[in-house]
Amino acid sequence: MTEQPAASESAQATTPRLVLASASPRRRGLLYEAGYVFEVHPADIDEDDHPVTLSPADLAEWLATQKADVISRRYPDAVVLAADTVVAFGESNLGKPEDAGDARRMLELLGGTTHMVVTGVAVVRRLTGFTRTTRVISAVSMRVLTPEEIAAYIASNAWEGKAGGYGIQDDDPFVTRINGSFTNIVGLPMEEIQAMLAEAGVLPTVDPKEKRE
Repeated sequence: MTEQPAASESAQATTPRLVLASASPRRRGLLYEAGYVFEVHPADIDEDDHPVTLSPADLAEWLATQKADVISRRYPDAVVLAADTVVAFGESNLGKPEDAGDARRMLELLGGTTHMVVTGVAVVRRLTGFTRTTRVISAVSMRVLTPEEIAAYIASNAWEGKAGGYGIQDDDPFVTRINGSFTNIVGLPMEEIQAMLAEAGVLPTVDPKEKRE
């Protein structure tokens, strides 16, 4: 799959090919809105197969690095962007719910608390040996949730594929306050992403303002 904002031939000729190693529609949307031309090639890795001693922040960055490694081996001449988002409740890692029951457990745990959302990022161009990694942490405060609210949200299936069982961009994400990057909570810390991609030679080819007109 390739996102296709209009871009000049000269810009395409000087900008390395960008590959997003994620199937997340939210990450795809953030990149698209920022004006990047890119391809989507998700990394099919077992996200449960990881060192058990990793902290939430280390885990997010480790998983992003593993995803980037898989896709950069397939496309060594491309700039590969990979990310992984983990919701940290204390030292516990909350990834994507396995099913509705798991999503309910996560929401019951997070309701009425402040938790951390960590996104690990890796940008790799294997052909040139370029590798950059980072992690960004944001704090999210969530109001107390009633059993009825949780049941309605679970029934909507809006929790599917979302770390912690919820999405900050949902119509009612139950969130009362955030501290840090909003886009990081969505799935890509765009300020850091843009700096890392620029260092790798990838710049937006479309002015985001033009895309809104």
